[in-house]
Amino acid sequence: MKKGLKILGVSIGLIVLLIGIAVIFISANDIPSYKVEKIDFKVNSSPEAIARGEKLAVMLCASCHLNHRTNKLTGQKMMDAPPEFGEIYSQNITQDKTYGIGEWTDGELVYLLRTGIKRDGKYSPPYMAKLPGMADEDINAVISFLRSDHPMVKADPTPDVPPKPSLLTKILCRVAFKPLPMPTEAIPLPNADDSVELGKYLAHNLDCFSCHSADFKTNDFLNPELSDGYFGGGNKPLDLQGRVMLTSNLTPDKETGIGNWTREDFIKALKYGQIKGGKALTYPMLPYSQLTDDEAGAIFEYLQSIPPIKNKVERSIY
Repeated sequence: MKKGLKILGVSIGLIVLLIGIAVIFISANDIPSYKVEKIDFKVNSSPEAIARGEKLAVMLCASCHLNHRTNKLTGQKMMDAPPEFGEIYSQNITQDKTYGIGEWTDGELVYLLRTGIKRDGKYSPPYMAKLPGMADEDINAVISFLRSDHPMVKADPTPDVPPKPSLLTKILCRVAFKPLPMPTEAIPLPNADDSVELGKYLAHNLDCFSCHSADFKTNDFLNPELSDGYFGGGNKPLDLQGRVMLTSNLTPDKETGIGNWTREDFIKALKYGQIKGGKALTYPMLPYSQLTDDEAGAIFEYLQSIPPIKNKVERSIY
């Protein structure tokens, strides 16, 4: 009996020691790097593509990368990032050849947006959205915009501030969050005549599910529907003063979600931040005025089609 307990104690001690060594190793090292796959891609730019790309980039990229001092996508400290991820800075994605993406190839940009791997092989942590399911045409549009003459993306030599990922982020990037696979087949645009299909596409590719599911740490970018608490709200982004702003339940639950909302109610909230009978929405929820009523309405139709989750979230109002 004593011998068995001794063996058990030694085993537990060895496990604790190995865990301690692993934690020290991960803490002392950066986020993992990966082999970069060479992608043969050349952007097919046009005025229509640039306009579409601007619309997508304003909704997807600007909230993190737009620096209000330079009025360009030169990056900034992300005050709304959950503190458990560390001290986070978005990067300069203007056309500057030293500090921005001026030397990146179109293929390197596609590879980053799809997989999360940068041109130097470093993995972009979980707080950067990945776009594995975005239509090829829209990916082309985003890159067309980044290559355009728009003032937001013109070269600006603002140096990047290196992010300081937390131990948790480093661990997550080794055990949970890994690079996503490059699509092996073409990804078409959704059928615009199918509101539910269009709404699902927008809800996933505008990263709505990421904030409105249970937790950033359990989001599944490859299969968003498998994210914990999918659109059930309760996630904890911060506002610019560092205060927790709980995200709303957007499932069709009639008591705790938007099951009793009308299509018009939802469109006003999404596009203009107006809540019927309540105070206007505030940061980090930004008005998506770039969407058409049909697009905003399609997102509502999709949300009405998903399983309801009973999760009462008290709205954070300051």
